Amino acid sequence: MRTNSRKLYAALLLPLTALAGFAAGRQTAPMLTVKLDNTRVAVTESLTPAGGRRAPYTRPTDQVLVFLDDAEYESVDDAGKATARRRKNGDIVWHTKGESAPLLVNKGKPYRNLIIALK
Repeated sequence: MRTNSRKLYAALLLPLTALAGFAAGRQTAPMLTVKLDNTRVAVTESLTPAGGRRAPYTRPTDQVLVFLDDAEYESVDDAGKATARRRKNGDIVWHTKGESAPLLVNKGKPYRNLIIALK
């Protein structure tokens, strides 16, 4: 009887733990707001909360990033090596289509940047 109650407890706890982990991950992801989208360009504002994480991805287009706030974050490559980055308000960064965008972990205050995707 005791084994069955443990199995029932585990069966009920597992989905709740998975749901909590999913919700926590969504709360730390950057919030994206589309500001402009036409045939030539898409402009999106990204708000990364303190401790926020952006998942790695392959850039679908050429991108210009404009930092609206000072930012301190770590760029973590595929091998797990972390590189500290600091950007100032007004800094501009260019990225090329097909480039691998690494995992980013915000180590400072929340920050905003514009992602200008050239189509």
